[in-house]
Amino acid sequence: MSTTDVAAFPGLRAAEYPDLPPGQLNAATHGLAPARTVAALRRALDAWAAGRPDTAGYEDAVAAARASFARITGSPLSQVALASTVAGAVGLVAAALPAGAEVVAYQDDFSSLVHPFAARTDLRLRLVPLQDVAGAVRPGTALVAVSAAQSADGRVADLPAIRAAAEAHGARVLLDATQSVGWLPIDAMAYDYVVCHGYKWLVSPHGACFLTVRPGAEPTLSPAFTGWYGADDPWDACYGPIPRLAPGARRFDSRPAYLAYVGAAASLSLIEELGVRAIHDHDVALAERLRDGFTSLGFSPVPGPSAIVAVPGVPAALTARLQAAGTAFSSRAGNLRLAPHFYNTPADVDHVLTAAAG
Repeated sequence: MSTTDVAAFPGLRAAEYPDLPPGQLNAATHGLAPARTVAALRRALDAWAAGRPDTAGYEDAVAAARASFARITGSPLSQVALASTVAGAVGLVAAALPAGAEVVAYQDDFSSLVHPFAARTDLRLRLVPLQDVAGAVRPGTALVAVSAAQSADGRVADLPAIRAAAEAHGARVLLDATQSVGWLPIDAMAYDYVVCHGYKWLVSPHGACFLTVRPGAEPTLSPAFTGWYGADDPWDACYGPIPRLAPGARRFDSRPAYLAYVGAAASLSLIEELGVRAIHDHDVALAERLRDGFTSLGFSPVPGPSAIVAVPGVPAALTARLQAAGTAFSSRAGNLRLAPHFYNTPADVDHVLTAAAG
């Protein structure tokens, strides 16, 4: 995988985001499509509108996106399944757990990760503070489910401790990496399951979602929701029971939303060109600049080496100033949330801090 030096990122902004206004620091809500992705989607839409939908081209894009995600997360290609939503992918795990199985999760994690387990009233779901997740794993725990980086406040889970605790007690680990893959290096094969929707840090359209399954863990997911696309040869298994499922995780494929994957193939090619470690250094440096700035204004941002910046206790007058300055941000769980990505520069951070200071 090629990488780009962090110093070259401003040049990338000019090439891929030529019309981006200042202060767009909201990748934790929705990543912004680069020019190459917009062009790929326009070509696909124009062909569709002209009566020439390119099914072969769509399939090529699906294959390219799957391969890119595999490389970005260090996964064998056969272990990457296509999903449509995080909750749907998590449901494959939740549905297959035996009655009475214990699941440990963070009490305030994103609902799409937690609710599929809560909806099964015959499971024992133990919800604990984030810092206590590893310590809550015990003999008899079947699964640990946690987001690598938290949506509400950007905190990064102690993943080495969670993995070690799970291994010590024979539990499996499910990681929601929607708020991390794209800026935080993740070795997906260190976990039994990793689910990631691409519309945030992978700057892809909604509908491009991925699920990795560690080799050998396939029998622990429910095959009840497999459709024709999960066949070994999908185009030859469209009718009746599927005679032979695809090998590895591909048997859990959801039918891909073609246009979403046309966009994802282009966007993920950019992530690969830049390199996740270079993106990490760039994003975290900008996030730290934001934390320092808000600290100087008298606030107490949530600490930690995260690309997601959460600032509690921000008054409405300040957020009104940010809105008036044309910045993009979000409010989550009582926090002002800002999330710089590779297309942002120090000038974006300073634009936000100037507006915040009034």
